[in-house]
Amino acid sequence: MNISFELFPPATSNGIGKVVEIARQLADFQPGMISVTYGAGGSGRERSSRLVAELNKPGFPAITAHITLSGQSKQDVLQQMDEWQEHGVKRFVALRGDMPDMARPFKPHGDGFSSSLDLMAHLASHGAEEIYGGAYPEGHPESPSQSAELDHLKAKQDAGATALITQYFFEVDCFLRFRDRAESHGITLPIIPGILPVANFEKAKGFSKRCGASIPQFVHDRFAGLHNNPHESALMGASLTAELVMELADEGVEHFHFYTLNRADLSLTACRMLGVRPT
Repeated sequence: MNISFELFPPATSNGIGKVVEIARQLADFQPGMISVTYGAGGSGRERSSRLVAELNKPGFPAITAHITLSGQSKQDVLQQMDEWQEHGVKRFVALRGDMPDMARPFKPHGDGFSSSLDLMAHLASHGAEEIYGGAYPEGHPESPSQSAELDHLKAKQDAGATALITQYFFEVDCFLRFRDRAESHGITLPIIPGILPVANFEKAKGFSKRCGASIPQFVHDRFAGLHNNPHESALMGASLTAELVMELADEGVEHFHFYTLNRADLSLTACRMLGVRPT
């Protein structure tokens, strides 16, 4: 069983130490990688760089740095990539990113990469060992059709992506149907399910609405009446996550990528259900 985790930079520089401690807890479970999301521009970019530098040390697994192109010039993106590589980073999650305030449709920067495909091709030709692309089991909110979505994923494969990590989902069949469609479309890359352990359901509903991830009725029912009970809400989130990963494992899934939201407990509960133990 292969697991990996995503962390994001803290809101302030003073929070770096806390995130590093969370990463230590995750590292005990021997993940294949820990990915760090990217705060483009200003202090967000600086905190991303500091966190990557802190985690790219002995005792931690391979660090994978997110890099996005939205709102940035090509020079900005290349400068950031050079900085990651100076830290020893050789794995990247290459994403287009969203416009400010989730505005749509996406408009590339006038002096920037036109799409994630260009970014992947550049990474592939400049020493990246692993390049992860994004995938949407329920379709990207801006995708005109299912066929166009699959064509774009195939183009990511051709551009140099080595694996795809999906947007989170809550139903096993959602992932399985997507995986089957991708395979029938000639996509041979590993497709890694992204798993979101939900502790705060109200926040999850808001984010899901923006990114196009549907929440089935049974999940609403499970969290009903728990909005003022954070402890029981977290327990319910851990339970739902464990059920999801166990069902996926029964279907032959062997790699899980957990969106931890900078907390370890829910994700590590699911890992234990998969038979992964700390060392």
